[in-house]
Amino acid sequence: MKFVDLHCDTLSILALSDEEISLASNDKTSVDFERLRKGNALVQFFAMFLPSKATYERLEMEPMDDDEYILKSVNILKDAIEENSNIIAMAYNIEDIKRNEEEGKMSAILTIEDGRSIDGKLEKIKKYYDLGVRLITLTWNHENSLGYPNSADPQIMEKGLKPFGIEAVEYMNELGIIVDVSHLSDGGFYDVARVSKKPFIASHSNARAISPHQRNLTDEMIRIISEKGGVVGLNFCPPFLNEDAKGKDSTIELMVRHLNHIKNVGGEDVIALGSDLDGIGGNLEIDSCDKIPLLFEALEGAGWSSRLIEKFAYKNSLRVIEEVMK
Repeated sequence: MKFVDLHCDTLSILALSDEEISLASNDKTSVDFERLRKGNALVQFFAMFLPSKATYERLEMEPMDDDEYILKSVNILKDAIEENSNIIAMAYNIEDIKRNEEEGKMSAILTIEDGRSIDGKLEKIKKYYDLGVRLITLTWNHENSLGYPNSADPQIMEKGLKPFGIEAVEYMNELGIIVDVSHLSDGGFYDVARVSKKPFIASHSNARAISPHQRNLTDEMIRIISEKGGVVGLNFCPPFLNEDAKGKDSTIELMVRHLNHIKNVGGEDVIALGSDLDGIGGNLEIDSCDKIPLLFEALEGAGWSSRLIEKFAYKNSLRVIEEVMK
């Protein structure tokens, strides 16, 4: 079963490492080209997570300018792809993905996690589009020029997009950049649902009805994403899978439970994969991208048809890519 994974944080590990790590094959990350190929990946979305001040301090690194960091990450991916052009290529739209597949190659898509670097300037969004970025996660865990993050503080959670955030969503629709609401406040979610004329997604979020973490989606949100033609990417992170957010175990059994719930609430066209590998910790049953097929086997064992598993694994995500990305 081929798959599209809407979110991994592998580039961040490489960009922030003080040693050379090969994206082709290594033992430092959960995702590399060799294991993607082994797992039968069709498309991997590579996020450029913008490190927080605390991250730089923990790593004892001098903070990089966001755009310097983004350019470094873009070059890491594109250089690695150039060196492994027989198995993987960049993709900027559905036609690229189809051509790459015909040539026996996987596809890589660039994303930005945290729109803070946009800094209130639409021209920055165009700059990132020209660099190859085709998805932007509007916020991470802090306020930025677009809006407010998910939060345990109800007052912050209620806040919506800022006026510039509304402009940015409209411009992303126009350019062909997927709008990603994972990490966004609840108020911001509803503003995106109101403003976006194109399908939008939650690239790596689960069901709040099962795991009450604020990063997850309510049933109403799942239904809205479905109605807008978007998808919800299943996240492997333990706090987003367990009923107790302090849980450390990420199990396939819990993943199947969330997927059944999301499917039952939003329908079979809303389910997708957004592993968050290399951005999460804990006891991971699927701790490497080549083990993702274990989830498909479990779904088959749980009574899912091959047609339904295909929708989850890649077809729903490809539909969104075709409808949004230009």
